[in-house]
Amino acid sequence: MYKVYNDAIATTAALRKVATGTAIRTMLQLNTPSDMQIQLVSWGFTIDTAQAGRVELVETDVAATALTAHVASGLQKITDPNAPNSRLTLGTGNTGYMVSGGSAPTEGTTTATRSFDQFETGANNNPFNMVYYYQWMPDERPVVAVSKFLRVRATFGTSTNISCWVGYNQL
Repeated sequence: MYKVYNDAIATTAALRKVATGTAIRTMLQLNTPSDMQIQLVSWGFTIDTAQAGRVELVETDVAATALTAHVASGLQKITDPNAPNSRLTLGTGNTGYMVSGGSAPTEGTTTATRSFDQFETGANNNPFNMVYYYQWMPDERPVVAVSKFLRVRATFGTSTNISCWVGYNQL
């Protein structure tokens, strides 16, 4: 199993949360190569918000671009430290994440999606921290097809901060 966050792997500093926006934004994107699928095991996020909004996990046929490219060490080996490196396709239009203070990614013209999960919050007068975690049962784990993009997308007000992650197996 592998796990990837919407930030570089934490070393001397904690993972950072990233500001969302009022338009839909891809916070984290995983790109499967042309000869491999991934099976989702779990995903989640933490948010700081007092605003209504949505976080969704979708497979798309088109990449979001202008992301910060992940590097191989950012795709963590979780269950077996001796496993081979993850084979996800790396790059700014492939497997990457939005950085704090960076420009919003270009979402692209998506023509086909599969929705795996979503979470909506209601408006609240007081800011709060929320943690959402979902783990699929083995018989219901979604599979992301070859040459597709798995995205964690968020739509909130500009004062909302998010940290998100996805756990997956290579097939």
